[in-house]
Amino acid sequence: MLVRLLYVSRALDPSDSEATQSILDSARTHNMSNGITGILCYGGGIYLQAIEGGRKPVNELYGHIVRDKRHKDVVLLDYEEITERRFGGWTMGQVNLTKLNTSIVLKYSEQPELDPYSVSGAVSLALLEELMQTASIIGRA
Repeated sequence: MLVRLLYVSRALDPSDSEATQSILDSARTHNMSNGITGILCYGGGIYLQAIEGGRKPVNELYGHIVRDKRHKDVVLLDYEEITERRFGGWTMGQVNLTKLNTSIVLKYSEQPELDPYSVSGAVSLALLEELMQTASIIGRA
């Protein structure tokens, strides 16, 4: 059974770009061998991540994410059973939220800076889908 999980968190140290790269590197290594795909958006000290795969591997990964000391304030935004993957082409695609076109962000947010803590999981997922359609995601598997 496939599931999709969407969460948001805050970087422990927003100025530490090595932490973000470390998260991406470990995700790409771990995810491929566990059948997990997804996307990681980061910017302004915020991580927004969607992960997809089998229920057990996704749940285990989320448990690891919650305990990961590189970030804090982890909040589950959405969790659902799915019939197909939306991010199947990425072991972990990435988007820098600070480089997004303001008009895309304003489509989903009250302010020109996206704050996933203040919008629904459905809104955050819609943003991720638009980013995929507009080729804003890098790091294809």
